[in-house]
Amino acid sequence: MLNAAHARWKSFEASLDDWLGKDISTTGSRLRAVFHYYFVDHGALRIGWHNLDEISTGVWRSNQPSKGRLKKYKAMGIKSVLNLRGETDRSPYLFEEEACGELGIEFTSVKLSARKLARRSRLLTLLDTFETLERPFVLHCKSGADRAGLASALYLLHIEGLPIEQARKQLSFKYLHLRNTKTGVLDYLLEAYALEIKTNPMPIRRWLEVCYRRKDLQRAYRANKKTTIFIN
Repeated sequence: MLNAAHARWKSFEASLDDWLGKDISTTGSRLRAVFHYYFVDHGALRIGWHNLDEISTGVWRSNQPSKGRLKKYKAMGIKSVLNLRGETDRSPYLFEEEACGELGIEFTSVKLSARKLARRSRLLTLLDTFETLERPFVLHCKSGADRAGLASALYLLHIEGLPIEQARKQLSFKYLHLRNTKTGVLDYLLEAYALEIKTNPMPIRRWLEVCYRRKDLQRAYRANKKTTIFIN
């Protein structure tokens, strides 16, 4: 019964998502998109909760920023925003793209998932983006917990050269990341890397290029998700 009710709610939410959030070009569509942003995309929960943290000098992580927050980021000196939700035709992306354009903030998107592992090419694109993105910058997903956590960890590994034990702390309950849910597959990626470099040290880019097997890791995670393979 609970599963059926959840499925009906998700279907209703999807229909709202499709109707309300796809256009900001007219007064009416803009009003619908504002409703979509705050109530379908849960922007109301983000009014006083930003999940903002500086992970390295000039590099910040957060949840989905509003236009008002982007103005504050601009005042902080932020020059670039990295959106980990990808390019979409929904209100969060449309409003953010518009606001960054008005504020003169560079706006870049690399799409990740909170519950599935990204393809190798997508993760390598993310590393390339870290190398070219003008700092100070903010990276964000919807809640700032999962995709932002993985991206932050990869940034610290790839750009800062931090050890995996430190980098993986970006995926923690401090940011409301829950590894015992489906989002734990993101932890599993870092744990697989940690195991490999214990006997075969290599940078994260090299590991992604030669060792990363997305489908194999996802199958292994589903089979072993009640345990951890991480070795300190």
